[in-house]
Amino acid sequence: MTPSDKYDEERLAALLRTLPPAPEGWVKAAQQLPSARREMDEIVARAEADQKFRAAVMADLEAALEQAGYDIDRSLLPALKERLEH
Repeated sequence: MTPSDKYDEERLAALLRTLPPAPEGWVKAAQQLPSARREMDEIVARAEADQKFRAAVMADLEAALEQAGYDIDRSLLPALKERLEH
């Protein structure tokens, strides 16, 4: 680390401290992201391995997920649908 790098890091840290705290909703969403990604990965893997499940999710994603016992946040459905289509 050069002296100018240290100055840049210190300056950046000082600037970050001046920002207001992140909104609670953002913090909560960020905390839930890893588990949401894992659940979406699981659904995609299952759809790739199980043709019957894939046909069901492609026909009616919400109903198929509900029937399979998934309780996924509705706001994630468009991203999940996009992943399933590719």
